[in-house]
Amino acid sequence: MLAAPGHLARLAGIAWTLAREDALFPFEAAGLPGWAARGLRRLARGAPRGRPGERLARALVALGPSFVKLGQMLSVRPDLVGEAMADDLAALQDRLEPFSGAVARATVAAELGRPVEELFRSFEDRPVAAASIAQVHYAVTAEGREVAVKVLRPGIEAAFARDLELFAWLARLGLRLRPGLARLRPVETVATLAESVRLEMDLRMEAAAAAELAENFAADTGFRVPAVDWARTAARVLTTERVQGIPIDERDALLAAGHDPVAVLEKAAAALFKQAFRDGFFHADLHPGNLFVDAAGDIVAVDFGIMGRLDWATRCHLADILVGFLARDYARVAEAHFAAGYVPAGRSKEAFRQAARSIGEPILGLPLAEISVARLLAQLFRISESFGMQTQPQLLLLQKTMVVAEGVGRRLDPGVNMWELIRPLIERWTVENRGAEARLKEALGEGFEVAQRLPRLVADAEAALATLRQGVLTLDPATVEALKRGRGTGALWVVALAALALGLAAALD
Repeated sequence: MLAAPGHLARLAGIAWTLAREDALFPFEAAGLPGWAARGLRRLARGAPRGRPGERLARALVALGPSFVKLGQMLSVRPDLVGEAMADDLAALQDRLEPFSGAVARATVAAELGRPVEELFRSFEDRPVAAASIAQVHYAVTAEGREVAVKVLRPGIEAAFARDLELFAWLARLGLRLRPGLARLRPVETVATLAESVRLEMDLRMEAAAAAELAENFAADTGFRVPAVDWARTAARVLTTERVQGIPIDERDALLAAGHDPVAVLEKAAAALFKQAFRDGFFHADLHPGNLFVDAAGDIVAVDFGIMGRLDWATRCHLADILVGFLARDYARVAEAHFAAGYVPAGRSKEAFRQAARSIGEPILGLPLAEISVARLLAQLFRISESFGMQTQPQLLLLQKTMVVAEGVGRRLDPGVNMWELIRPLIERWTVENRGAEARLKEALGEGFEVAQRLPRLVADAEAALATLRQGVLTLDPATVEALKRGRGTGALWVVALAALALGLAAALD
């Protein structure tokens, strides 16, 4: 609590910025009295300009990089901020004023331990992109390769550490004041943001993510990842192959270059499916500025600072949920949620099935081109409160990726639904990995593993029986003490197994 005065002073500055944009509603929702909000607005002379989400987005940009990242995270939490505001925050642009080329050069030299002139034949001082954490410069290596060099902002680590400490304090304070917020896991959400930012600020981690994604797609066509220049990469500098291409959402430019927008959309949809379901490792920041179409018509992704992972069990449950919705099999949707543990066991499966139907029918009844799987998942997360579901951060990150992907798809061709393109892939994957044949193979595999271990188990049993016959069985003193006290189920199992072994020894004699 010693940090509270400093945090309170920071809160006052945040409130002032929000008041200027007439975006005080987060404080009002947290309990700020109406008279105080009105007074702040009058003093700051804030006037409504645009929707609440747009006003909040402008305020977050003014507050700095940490708040931009916070806004991006809230954009995937419609359960917290509502669907309309989440949509407005999803459009939050992660762009800041660039820092000087001289500072970028100094950072590169310090990180790589060599003068920039030795590393690069040329290095453009003017950045091509400047975001909250880093900016990108084009360069040509000493060997003549065209590359993109990403450089962290000076002092960014300390700035984020200060603001993340504030967010964590606010999350803990909010839980004390409103215990009902526990279901939304605010402390864990801030921790997830902190971990994401920590990884994003070590550019070696981004390089590793790029290399892993490239490896996953090494045997595929239609999607690729620029190569990493590891010799010119360090904690605060990342160098990759320079991408030449057209931004994926520039339909007219794609047509002028001879590309078929539907073919591009098919490649994008297939790549997203493979990342999420086949590999369980997906690019979670697929806005149009990070996707390009090269001269061959392949999609090239950049910026691997935000990646998502889905373990095998989550992929299986998600496939069951999506296939269930697409087939209007709401019993399957409910069963998948309960099997995954997303809904507490004591809740009514029938009621959840009814809730799933109330979400699915209005959306699935739309014309094919208007169906939004991302919207369906967003509404599914919104019903979580009434069923006691806990937030699933990995699914929220995927849902955000789906929202962006759908937007790109509609710009490429409004008459084509990308999920109808993916649907056969999901259904095939489900049959191969969740069907009766797959389950039989899984069971046979487990049986084979047991069979492999059986000779060792028999040998161990024979050795134990020989020890018993010789009368030299000993127990560890701690085990004896546990047996005497009858402490826990472990002690009962020791007694039972010992008795069984003694009985077998007597029978064999």
